[in-house]
Amino acid sequence: MDILKGVIERIVFENEENGFTIARLDSPAYNEFVTIIGNIASINAGESVLLQGFWVNNPTYGQQFKIEKYETVLPATIVGLRKYLGSGMIQGIGPVMANRIVDKFGLETLDVIENSPDQLNKVQGIGTARVSMIREAWDAQREIKNVMIFLQAHNVSTSHATKIYKTYQNDSIEIVQENPYRLANEIYGIGFKTADTIAQKLGIEKNAPSRVKAGLKYVLSQEADSSGHVFLYRQELIEVCQEILELSPDDIDVGIASLIAEEEVIIEKIGNDEAIYLAPFYYCEVGINNTLNEALSTNRPILEDQFINNALKQIESKLSIHLAMEQQQAIRTAANAKAMILTGGPGTGKTTTTIGMICLFEMLDQKITLAAPTGRAAKRLSEMTQREAKTIHRLLEFSPQEMGFKRNRNNPLDTDVIIIDEMSMVDLVLMNNLVKAIPQDAIVIMIGDVDQLPSVGAGNILKDLISCGRIEVVELTEIFRQAQESMIITNAHRINSGQFPQLNGLEDRNFFFIEEEDPNLAAEKICGLVKERLPEHYTYHPMDDIQVLCPMRRSAIGSENLNILLQNALNGDDSNQIGNRSGFRINDKVMQIRNNYDLDVFNGDIGRITNFSRTDKIVEVTFPEKTVHYDMLDLNELVLSYATTIHKSQGSEYTAVVIPLMTQHYIMLQRNLVYTGITRAKELVVIVGTKQAMGLAIRNNKVTQRNTNLATRLAITDENLEIKLDYEELLIDDLYINSGSNFLTPSSTDQV
Repeated sequence: MDILKGVIERIVFENEENGFTIARLDSPAYNEFVTIIGNIASINAGESVLLQGFWVNNPTYGQQFKIEKYETVLPATIVGLRKYLGSGMIQGIGPVMANRIVDKFGLETLDVIENSPDQLNKVQGIGTARVSMIREAWDAQREIKNVMIFLQAHNVSTSHATKIYKTYQNDSIEIVQENPYRLANEIYGIGFKTADTIAQKLGIEKNAPSRVKAGLKYVLSQEADSSGHVFLYRQELIEVCQEILELSPDDIDVGIASLIAEEEVIIEKIGNDEAIYLAPFYYCEVGINNTLNEALSTNRPILEDQFINNALKQIESKLSIHLAMEQQQAIRTAANAKAMILTGGPGTGKTTTTIGMICLFEMLDQKITLAAPTGRAAKRLSEMTQREAKTIHRLLEFSPQEMGFKRNRNNPLDTDVIIIDEMSMVDLVLMNNLVKAIPQDAIVIMIGDVDQLPSVGAGNILKDLISCGRIEVVELTEIFRQAQESMIITNAHRINSGQFPQLNGLEDRNFFFIEEEDPNLAAEKICGLVKERLPEHYTYHPMDDIQVLCPMRRSAIGSENLNILLQNALNGDDSNQIGNRSGFRINDKVMQIRNNYDLDVFNGDIGRITNFSRTDKIVEVTFPEKTVHYDMLDLNELVLSYATTIHKSQGSEYTAVVIPLMTQHYIMLQRNLVYTGITRAKELVVIVGTKQAMGLAIRNNKVTQRNTNLATRLAITDENLEIKLDYEELLIDDLYINSGSNFLTPSSTDQV
């Protein structure tokens, strides 16, 4: 291998997931800066490096040095020291302060910071508090380097070293050596595969009990995340584990038995098969069944028909409308049912019917609570009803300190009626926490479109509740005349019924199809639509009003690539770059991708980056209802959201929607996917792609079956068959699955 020495001039790009970095190197052997590429994570401008690797010729960018191994050396020149300290690597020192420190101490600067940090008080603008901050940051950097050297010695990417140190501090190396699978359980962003790579380099055997058990939990959580399965049948689990873990069925059976003994998984007979649940999922499913059975067994006072008839007339008068027969039936059902489901497609009057129900309960002087799974859905519900609506998480009052919801069986919600919108988005875990907090004598109204995509999390709650036969269901099917004038609504119903959408029409129509077979050209057209054509023609704001929705993340017209292209098109000023590696810029449109109760932001919340403090390493993101300050280390909770997946758009409504639809997406092309994407738009839909892809999606109405036993449990009314839990309260509050990241978080989700 060739050897190259030099000083890092600047970081051009770094992928936080795998540590891949592109940087410019100032090497004394060359007159110009050298481009270096490779896994060299957590490197900073100003650091001296000794690289081993090979020269490669990139057709676009020319000659580059591909790194195979590297060592970092502290800078030994005044210029190097200024760059090193001013790079933002140490909290409390920015470029200005770095110059002052180096001016004061010269080549002895690093020795002062390392051994005599109190001398920093001699520098203008540095007080006792900042000295303490600098000392802590310097010590942390030193430990981080030790962790990275340790990981690099085992040929493992070091991109996660900072998070490992942040979690375990000075115990990092000891914990990694003892049980690397703890990383997957306890650190967001590090999954089983990363932990397994470390373990194998440390010499842990493939059939080691810790590996087998960790692998089983990983497979169960991964299947919940990717396919929505609440459990796997034993044979399914063994087959997937064989492929991923490369173990024999006997080794896997031993691991299953061990997890059962430790009560980390629960096994249950379903028919002739054995269903294997992660324990929290099992408790959630049984808990929902028990709670709903208790609620459905209580009686409500029956309202007389004459009262309901008069109420309907008053509602029509108050709203200045005429209720259709289906809408009247829904309100009559709500008047006397303990629980009911209102379902139907766009334009069928769900909103009007919901308002009618609210009017009825207000006549009865009932206390009404409105809720939805996401902030965007709750805001839309509030706007439609002109009444307060909360997210389910806020309604249940999650406490980050206690890692649990304050509202539960022992402290139920103060309400007579609860109306939950967008029920198709509610997953198993959230539903369990919700039903526990609803008073037993309260009325529960659930609203959702069963033809939309199911929840991102495990389970298929809305479908299960409809099919169990225990809950009253009213489906609205009549499309109202005003809605029939919208091509968005008529085409959504055509697609849902298996028909090809109408693509031609008047110039002022609100549904357009742009034919394009080449993915790269399609991506260009989408950028042009968002940046110029739609804003010019409709006066839409390219970020606030237009949302690109993709069937999947990968490919040229996937959300990941389109985000990069749209970022450059709409926010291309490099001077707004946040740090050297994040990829974010001030003014970027971003989405939160996990629930963060400390910051009070949740999966799917969309905001804009509004400020960045290089000195304090704090990023300010403004969401519709608040401003949140992120530590730079937590930016992996955010992704660009100029484009997002249709799955992530559930419960949202956008003024205009642009959807790429091409055969490259064939894996994801399903009728309910396109239907969900189209129905996110209020005013305009533009599809860019091919009619072949559209046809593939419409013909594919095979909804992927999710392993869940909730409907069967609820259908059994014999109390003797109901499974009784001995636990007074299940605090399974923040159980979430992260694509290949964590098994379950927090790890103690079965606290009782």
